[in-house]
Amino acid sequence: MQKIGFSKESLKMYIFLLLLTLAAYSGLQGWRTLFNNFAVEVANLNGFQIGIIQSVREIPGFLALLVIYLLFIFSEHRLASISIIILGIGIALTGFLPTFYGVILTTLIMSFGFHYYETLNQSLTLQYFSTSESPLVFAKLRSIAALTNIFIGIILFFVAKYFSYKNLFLTIGVFIIFLGSITLFIDPSRKDLPVQRKKMIFRKKYWLFYTLTLFAGARRQIFVAFSVFLLVKKFHFSVVEISALFVINNLINYFLNPLIGKAINKFGERKVLSLEYFSLIFIFITYAYSNSKIIVGLMYILDHIFFNFAIAIRTFFQKIADPKDIAPSMAVGFTINHIAAVIFPVIGGILWSISYKISFLMGAFLSLTTLIFAQFIDYEIKKHQSN
Repeated sequence: MQKIGFSKESLKMYIFLLLLTLAAYSGLQGWRTLFNNFAVEVANLNGFQIGIIQSVREIPGFLALLVIYLLFIFSEHRLASISIIILGIGIALTGFLPTFYGVILTTLIMSFGFHYYETLNQSLTLQYFSTSESPLVFAKLRSIAALTNIFIGIILFFVAKYFSYKNLFLTIGVFIIFLGSITLFIDPSRKDLPVQRKKMIFRKKYWLFYTLTLFAGARRQIFVAFSVFLLVKKFHFSVVEISALFVINNLINYFLNPLIGKAINKFGERKVLSLEYFSLIFIFITYAYSNSKIIVGLMYILDHIFFNFAIAIRTFFQKIADPKDIAPSMAVGFTINHIAAVIFPVIGGILWSISYKISFLMGAFLSLTTLIFAQFIDYEIKKHQSN
């Protein structure tokens, strides 16, 4: 912590976000690890239904702008804690409703909790930490999230064979509710920061942030909705194998994430994001055409690594933003991100029924498009910092 140089006040917020990050990613990792096998083995869902559910899962992200209005009732940090509790409730109920419509309901509850927390997490980080600190904080929290994912993955690796999906989802959900409840008694807020505008902010000068967010959300959802489903459906990965893959994946990310934050400070957002989008073009093409179980597993790991580079979109915004616009802009950004996220899994599900390759080729095209827009980042930073 000393290397980042946190003040006492900022350190308190960091610890608060750390606890909620542990809760959020314990829940998300547990849900993701179990979901595809649960969907196939218990709920008997097909590819089209998976696409529908994944689109429903993104509706709360699409409605993230409502966070702005909830801030009239709750403080940002209190709403973050409540969001985690809602996440836990949704996960706990999942195993009790093993039908298409039951999974839609529990996924919706779970997703409201996670997406609203992520919106508030981004807002609080950008408010409480400087432009040089925020990349390191984002990266460090992602590193902690990766460590959490490893822990959850190891547990599921050893116990999944012996417990029902119902009991596994319930246990994870209760744990998340417990952690979220603890943070209700913590107040990490500061009174000396700019008061955030409590209305929807949409400014022309943020056009590139909106554009990068839109395309990143679209191509990301192709991965989220169908990569693990491909592993299970075509390559017959078991819950144990998926858990092992997640552990390996997050072990790499635990050590690599702090380097990503440093890379953003050293090389800048444009170069970091360009590397991500260029690499994703080839990753999606490999998904489409590889017949190797090992290679597609490797692609999943690489894709997850590059996903962490996306923090550069938010640190780019911090460099061009009015400090009072951060909270409403993070909410609007989440909504923009999920405009495509709500639509593309359904489109991908339809295309999957024709050929799963088309879904991943669409992801490659989206990555290429985002790569082109990323080249405007340095120009926008210079323009706004000179004003």
